[in-house]
Amino acid sequence: MKRLLTAMTLIAGGMSGYLAAAHAEPVHGIAMHGEPALPADFDHLPYVNPDAPKGGKVNYGVVGTFDSVRPFIVRSMRTHARGVVDTEFGNLVYETLMQRSQDEPFTLYGLLAETVEWDDERSFIQYNLNPRARWSDGEPVTADDIIFTMELLRDKGRPPFSTRLSRVAKMEKISDLSVRFTFNEESNREFPLILSLSPVLPEHATDAETFDQSTLVPGIGSGPYLISEIKPGERITFQRRDDYWAKDLPIKRGIDNYDEIVVEYFLSETAQFEAFKKGVFDVYPDGSATNWSRGYNFPAVAAGDVVRKEYARQTPSGMYGFVFNTRRPVFEDVRVRQALTMLFDFEWANRSLYDNAYTRTHSFWDSSYLSSYGKPADQREREILAPFPEAVPEDILEGTWTLPASDGSGRDRKMQRAALTLLQEAGYRIEGGRLLDKEAKPFAFALMTQNEGQEKLAVAFQRSLAALGIEMSIRTVDDAQYQQRSQTFDYDMIMKSFTSSLSPGAEQIPRWGSASRDQEGSFNFAGAASPAIDAAIDAMLNARTADDFRSSVRAFDRVLLSGHYVIPTFHLGKAWVAHRSRIAAPEGDPPLYGYYLPSWWDTSAKP
Repeated sequence: MKRLLTAMTLIAGGMSGYLAAAHAEPVHGIAMHGEPALPADFDHLPYVNPDAPKGGKVNYGVVGTFDSVRPFIVRSMRTHARGVVDTEFGNLVYETLMQRSQDEPFTLYGLLAETVEWDDERSFIQYNLNPRARWSDGEPVTADDIIFTMELLRDKGRPPFSTRLSRVAKMEKISDLSVRFTFNEESNREFPLILSLSPVLPEHATDAETFDQSTLVPGIGSGPYLISEIKPGERITFQRRDDYWAKDLPIKRGIDNYDEIVVEYFLSETAQFEAFKKGVFDVYPDGSATNWSRGYNFPAVAAGDVVRKEYARQTPSGMYGFVFNTRRPVFEDVRVRQALTMLFDFEWANRSLYDNAYTRTHSFWDSSYLSSYGKPADQREREILAPFPEAVPEDILEGTWTLPASDGSGRDRKMQRAALTLLQEAGYRIEGGRLLDKEAKPFAFALMTQNEGQEKLAVAFQRSLAALGIEMSIRTVDDAQYQQRSQTFDYDMIMKSFTSSLSPGAEQIPRWGSASRDQEGSFNFAGAASPAIDAAIDAMLNARTADDFRSSVRAFDRVLLSGHYVIPTFHLGKAWVAHRSRIAAPEGDPPLYGYYLPSWWDTSAKP
């Protein structure tokens, strides 16, 4: 009878999946597609200086504030202390099961988890903890800590931490140092990697009852730093641990080089840059073309105390632009959205406002091999899109489509005529200098902006629209109102930046998936609801090979471009950063994802 029950279990669960699980071997790293680039015996990451000196300090400056050192809860979603668990400065206090390589599209290597096991179907993943892993109080990191953390974040954490167990059918302790997660039908091929980036908290030093409360009391972590000083809302100081358990691991060589890291908070970008000029902090990533070209005439630059560096971007541009809320009747017709896209005069704005510093964005993955721009669809893309023949126009499918380029005058008559033709097809007409619909109602809408930079570009767009009798009002609101109205889709048009990476995945569902269209708090700002989008996302999440993945992303890109959900504006072809001359970075080209601050060091540090 026992053998019969076992056989029935194998049949119900799938023999192939069982056998794959039974023969899974521990591995040092996992990749979304293909194999990790580094072998199991790698000495250090290729983009660090393994002999970087230890010591000294660095001060970072950020815009914002904080009221909590607990970044995992809803009450701290926008105001938690940076660096506690942070990919920009490093996971200073709390660590994740695995660490992402900055030089590969989506590859993870073991950190708290020394090795992992999984099957070809990715129906499960097992984390085998490093037996040397220790909390800052000396206690070992155990399987119980992983289970405790996952359950605590499910019950009292914020998204995305709170939703991860929804894709887990079973979480089981295999040994004191091993935990296995078996996935349910809600999972996908990316999810094991997402789960691997989950932080781990100490069960013995975490009060589950009060975990969802904001606090400024530093917690126990396994990371390389401790919080040594807090000035609420203004400054947080981290001190490097001499007893950090992973300091000699290959994944950590050449990283965590400063004895002290200070994060300073500022109320605005203007205040932040003025503080940098005065020497209050040491590293300033500059995202403003105008500031980069005009803002560095101050004594520290002239004296050589501040140096400026430009890095060529190797990652996708993302998409920054004017986002149509297609839930609003005025923007339901794709022809209207396409017409307004024609009326954004990039050439004039780039020359007049930004000293020609920007590049026009033609794709959600511009400047990368994932972009569909200028490339004909391959056979796999056509298979994905075949059930939706109306979803992608022929020119976008063939790779011949491009955004219209104006004469740069700000009043290109050719562009205006082409846009007006589309608007007339959609039922509009010009009468008395105003654009009217079939019921003689003026074409009018409001654009919600967040800051002066957005408002400057919005005024230029407003001017172009007015030439065709379109009334666009501009309403600049404070951060709190912007956030609240964004989450409830209370706007006609909004300016947003959609980040992109070389490993897009499940994060695209709340951005563009049909199920998220009417889900307040989602990131579906455009109100997209398209079977073609859903099919492309599904193909992307289930791609088995790098070629299939590339094709599915390009198909997805084509559908988004065809829907004209966003008026593309521009992106920077380079990354800019200014820093004190005593701060040094590894020689050679930066990694795939750009310069990596945790690998920099203080040259004035004394051995």
